[in-house]
Amino acid sequence: AYGEGNRPFASTDYKEVPDRDDVDAVLIMSAWESHFPIAIYAMERGMIAYGTTQVEPALVGEADLVIFAVYPHVFVEWIREHQGLFRPGALITDVTGVKGGVVRQVQEILRPDVEFIAAHPMAGRESSGVEYSDDRVFRGANFIVTPTERNTEEAIELCRALGRELGFARVSILSPEEHDEMIAFLSQLTHCIAVTLMTCNQSPSLEQYTGDSFRDLTRIAKINEVMWSELFLLNRDALLRQMDAFSAEFERLRTMLSTADVEGMREMMRTSTARRTLFDKTCNVNESCYYEHDDCVYDRLCIYGDSCDR
Repeated sequence: AYGEGNRPFASTDYKEVPDRDDVDAVLIMSAWESHFPIAIYAMERGMIAYGTTQVEPALVGEADLVIFAVYPHVFVEWIREHQGLFRPGALITDVTGVKGGVVRQVQEILRPDVEFIAAHPMAGRESSGVEYSDDRVFRGANFIVTPTERNTEEAIELCRALGRELGFARVSILSPEEHDEMIAFLSQLTHCIAVTLMTCNQSPSLEQYTGDSFRDLTRIAKINEVMWSELFLLNRDALLRQMDAFSAEFERLRTMLSTADVEGMREMMRTSTARRTLFDKTCNVNESCYYEHDDCVYDRLCIYGDSCDR
């Protein structure tokens, strides 16, 4: 399922198949998109069974599970305007990058016979659009479920099962507040750093001299400014705390450099190397390898694009 900006949702509908002995149900994926060419693209490639540019009551009302992949404010507005279309007992989830300002608000306004269990798949690419979608990015990635006291154990387990079914290597449970504090550091701060790196030096023709390290570090600087500015503001306090912590640590390194504290710099680098090793991402084909075999997702999803000859 894919959505961006004001393209609201995809729905999954489990249909009974009485003439098949080997299966209990068929998963029918349908989607609502504001741009019809995107729906056509997805249907032609078998990503969805049906696509539409309109909010169709029957489409929403038949769905057992609805996944929202939209900007946070669009998600809240959609629930306010269209929640009457959900079938009783329906479950809805999302992929929103900030939870604290969204989850409890949606749960507060949502009718009692529909349950919202929030989730955040920690996988993506710097290019947006359904044409760039590839489920191989889920391999070795993390999937976070963020329940509240309003959620049932059944909904939590179904959401965890969804993460496992999609191929995520690890499914974790965090509160919305814990999620936002963590995401401020692991995702939002890293985007702030990448953006700042691209704007702090205006020297011409730098792209003619760069090496891979700068490309790797700034891959996410190709950023959706509408979405990320909204996410930053929704999580402003947590992000500011992480920015202050980063600034203090950067200043510590600067002081070491200015005072020629060689051992201090080396100790900081040793700590960095040890901690970075913990973040190395292995894939589901061979847990011990990294860029080592023909099926490896990282070898195929080159960050430099299709023209890369690496």
